[in-house]
Amino acid sequence: MPPFPMSSVQEARAALAERLRELRLDAGITGKELAARCGWSVAKSSRIENAHTAPSDADIHAWCAACGADGQVADLVAANRQADSMYVQWRRLQRTGMRHLQEASTPLYERTRLFRVYASHVVPGFLQTPGYATALMGTIAAFRGTPDDVSEAVQARMRRSSVVHEGDHRFAMLVEENVLHHRVGDAEVMAGQLGALLASMPLPSMSVGIIPAEAPREQVMWPLEQFTVFDDVRIHVELLAARVTVTAPGELDIYLRAFARLTELAVYGQAARTLIVKAIDGLI
Repeated sequence: MPPFPMSSVQEARAALAERLRELRLDAGITGKELAARCGWSVAKSSRIENAHTAPSDADIHAWCAACGADGQVADLVAANRQADSMYVQWRRLQRTGMRHLQEASTPLYERTRLFRVYASHVVPGFLQTPGYATALMGTIAAFRGTPDDVSEAVQARMRRSSVVHEGDHRFAMLVEENVLHHRVGDAEVMAGQLGALLASMPLPSMSVGIIPAEAPREQVMWPLEQFTVFDDVRIHVELLAARVTVTAPGELDIYLRAFARLTELAVYGQAARTLIVKAIDGLI
């Protein structure tokens, strides 16, 4: 498992670069001639064609004009923007605050039927209480220096989380035991959050597994970055600086296999409840 899941982004960038190269070759011009027609350095043309530099929309317009392929502009710009959306820094996603990010993902949540969530740092958003979400988002906003719309963002997250109780959705949650002990908010907030986690376990659509801290990792799987799988076709991976969207089949398979192995480490039912109650008792 690579430490930073970037292959999907790289594949998309490489595919776009190859399409631009084919346009140049079909036009029968060299890289040097293309650069001259665009008013660029040869180095810039080479970096774009070899996927070392992501082109701007204006670069694509200029490239297509130089190759006499203006009819390709719309498709190439769309492909470029899709590649750009696969790796997006949080400061860009949250530049106007966090409410919009919650609302923008609501359609994806509503159409997803099976969610697989691996939580290595915080309680999954679906199951967060308003108090826990408020404390968490407040910390994030302060750290990232984003506009403070925490109250509105929490309300949006609660609305988005209605998928837990409405519609035909199923959830498989894996939570590292250390998440139960990471203090988000004060003791009262944490107690309420852990109580809500307990209350979610009997839901017929919900499977909650806790991975014990002492679980042997040598032959199964080490702790990973937090990620959510949407219907086996899309994965959001949460890094410190950015959110990565994974859609490449080979990389999807890696995450699905990792989730399956992590499932082997988890405990369920009474054993899971015992770990949560232990964490609650530790708050006193």
